[in-house]
Amino acid sequence: MKLADIGANLTHASFREDLDAVLARARDAGVATIVVTGTSVEESRRAAALAEAHGLFATAGVHPHHARECDARTIPALREIAARSGIVAVGECGLDFNRNYSPHPDQEKWFVAQLELAAELGKPLFLHSRDAHPRFAEILRHHRVGKAVAHCFTGDAAELRAYLDLGLYIGITGWICDERRGAHLMQLVKEIPQDRLLLETDSPYLTPRDLRPQPRARRNEPAFLPHIARAVARARGESPEALAAATVRNTRDFFGLP
Repeated sequence: MKLADIGANLTHASFREDLDAVLARARDAGVATIVVTGTSVEESRRAAALAEAHGLFATAGVHPHHARECDARTIPALREIAARSGIVAVGECGLDFNRNYSPHPDQEKWFVAQLELAAELGKPLFLHSRDAHPRFAEILRHHRVGKAVAHCFTGDAAELRAYLDLGLYIGITGWICDERRGAHLMQLVKEIPQDRLLLETDSPYLTPRDLRPQPRARRNEPAFLPHIARAVARARGESPEALAAATVRNTRDFFGLP
């Protein structure tokens, strides 16, 4: 069973000492494709270098947490990074009205700037939204966004319908394995068309709560993606093998991978 992890924060400090072992475990688990997430200009550079060094893919963007750090150099820098081999999307970008690490006007300004960059470059978007619906959807609708994925979807039915109406792909993580916060996803995941469903770990975050044994320091990693795939397959009433084949196909189509 081959799988694709569309979102792994492998530049995170927790992977600094054992990245080679992490990637080996992922390969052994059947995770044949990994997209490394870029969350700032510097992290996007690191993601690009990591992808080039290990035969992976990466995104280039600025997370809304870092919007307050953006300036006139940000978009030119992202444009330069996006030209590197292996960069397959613009992002992670969007809105986060939960933590509010950056003021809402800054978040919206640099979100729109990255939407425009993706359109200029003809690249898909890797999107983040937390507690920002419906404003997030309004911005996407206004800018007539093309190919995009709602990364790490954890929202409700209305939010899912809005994203599907906009033509977005939907990324599902180990949040679905959390019986306290993610139980609603067991029903909602059935509503995602098979050709718009993607899987991700969001490593090192969102370790599946029902994974046994729990990993050291609860660090998530791409090798745990089969556990998430099985949970999604059970919820949708599909075989894990069929789900894996569909999501790998969707990953290739979405990112334009060979």
